Amino acid sequence: MVLRKLKNITCLLLVASLVACNYNSSVMLKTDKDYSFDPAPLNESVEYVISPSDVIEFKLYTNDGSILVDFTAIKEQSVTTSGVTNFRYLVEFDGLVKLPVIGRLALKGKTIKEVEELLEQKYSKFYIKPFVQVQVVNKRVTVFPGGSSKARIIPLTNNNMNLLEALGAVGGLTELAKAKRIKLIRGSLKDPKVYLFDLSKIEGIKEIDFVLQANDIIYIEPRTENLQKIIRDVAPIISLIASTLTLVLVINNINSTN
Repeated sequence: MVLRKLKNITCLLLVASLVACNYNSSVMLKTDKDYSFDPAPLNESVEYVISPSDVIEFKLYTNDGSILVDFTAIKEQSVTTSGVTNFRYLVEFDGLVKLPVIGRLALKGKTIKEVEELLEQKYSKFYIKPFVQVQVVNKRVTVFPGGSSKARIIPLTNNNMNLLEALGAVGGLTELAKAKRIKLIRGSLKDPKVYLFDLSKIEGIKEIDFVLQANDIIYIEPRTENLQKIIRDVAPIISLIASTLTLVLVINNINSTN
């Protein structure tokens, strides 16, 4: 009778332990084995391109850069650094940006160089030999280095930062990261493009020769250490079972002696 009770208790605790174990619950952005990844973006521009929500900062000079144009009427949109006034404008959801004098202009999909040339062309109607410098000031990417909670938001400090540079900016991969499972998520989160890269071998470096764009998400899958997790999760249950069995046997021995 006692042995039967012990067996029932043991089975019950084992079932509870299996139900309680929730392996890999912290792993994000999982994909099925047959998930169809997008081809590497090797045919895209080798330069950064303007996208909605970008904030551009530009300086406008005349006479090929000798005299700074005075936009005193729009100081609320300006940022003064080292005595030089820089003007910032938002690229709206439709890809248009509202600029002084020339009004709304479509900049979405254009490189920095193309934007500068376009603005110089537009402002040439109003100023002598305009010289324009453009910079996107809010572009950044999010990097999850794999197997740690130390995700980082990395500003794209230059217009040509690539995937390898972004990984270097966060200190490289962690010990638990899978170098062969590096995911890059790009575009609208409602319908993103998802790329997969394998940097476990030197050949994989050929596929990452492209420029990161604003709001890219870089996610490196972590290795799963199932055996260690099982031992860690089941150890308290085993300890509870052993304690219960000991208690039952002691009680049973006391009853037998009486």
